[in-house]
Amino acid sequence: MIPLDQNEFINFKSGLYVVSTPIGNLMDITLNALKILKISDLILCEDTRVSKKILEKHHIRNKQLISYHKFNEKKSLQKVVSLLEDKKIVSIISDAGTPCISDPGSILINEIVKKKINIFSIPGPSSVISAVSISGFSDKFIFYGFFPEKLKDIKKDLEILSKLNLTIVFFISAKKFKKNSIYLEKFFFDRKLLICKELTKMYEEHFRLEVSDIKDFKVDLRGEITLVLSEKLKDESNTHLDEKDKSKIRKLMKKLSIKDIVTEIKKNKDISKKEIYKYCLDLKNEK
Repeated sequence: MIPLDQNEFINFKSGLYVVSTPIGNLMDITLNALKILKISDLILCEDTRVSKKILEKHHIRNKQLISYHKFNEKKSLQKVVSLLEDKKIVSIISDAGTPCISDPGSILINEIVKKKINIFSIPGPSSVISAVSISGFSDKFIFYGFFPEKLKDIKKDLEILSKLNLTIVFFISAKKFKKNSIYLEKFFFDRKLLICKELTKMYEEHFRLEVSDIKDFKVDLRGEITLVLSEKLKDESNTHLDEKDKSKIRKLMKKLSIKDIVTEIKKNKDISKKEIYKYCLDLKNEK
C-alpha cells in the first residue's frame, strides 16, 4: 500500500464526504478515497462488518464506525449533524459503490444542505457505468435502480420507460428477475438485454440476449444483478400483417411459442418482428 503523507491532508475541509467503495474487487478504490477514510473522525457504514473488511484490506484501522442504514437513518441523523456542525470530517460509505444511489444517505444530505454544511463527492466504481460501458448499447442512458415492491408500480413504471428510446439500467434481485421477466418481455420485446452478474469479482459473468428470447433464458441467477436494456431495435421492414397473417397467427398460438410464431411468419414475409410480437401479445392478453 502507498504510504499516506500527513502533509497531503491539510487541504481537506470539514464536512460530509460521500465516498465510493469497490463494487466487488477490493482493489478498485481510489487513492483519494483512502486518504479521506484515513482522516475521517467518523465513518457511516451501511454494514460495519462489510466496511471493516474494506478498511482492513487497505490498513485503515482504529476508526470510529457507526451503522447507518435505511432502518436507522432518522434516528442517527441528529448525532451526525452535530458532529458536522463541530467541524468534523465525516465519511459515508455503502457496502458497494456510491452511497445515496439506491442506498441510504439522502435524508442526511437533505438535512445538511438546509444547514449549509459542506458536502463533497469522492467518486469511484459504479456498476451502472461498468455495465453500460460493456453493453455496446447507446451511451445515452437512464438509470432506474431497483424495481418497486408492488406489482402495479412495476407495470406503471415499465410502461412509462418503454416509451423512451434510450438505454435503461436496472438493479434487481435474481428472485425478482425470474418473477418479473414476463413484464420485461411485455414492455421491452423490441430490445436487447445484457445481464451482468458479480461485476468485477472472480466469477463475473455477462449474458446477452434479445428480450423476446427471455423465456428461454435458463441460467440459475443468484444475488443482485444489473440489467441493461438497449435502445429500441431498428426495423427496416415495410410489409405489415394482413388478415391472412393474423388468421395464421391465431391458429399457431394454440401450439407454438411467440418466439416460434415470429420465426414462422417471417419465413415467407418480411414483416416487422415487433409487429408480429405485439399482435401475439395482444391476442394473449385477450384471453
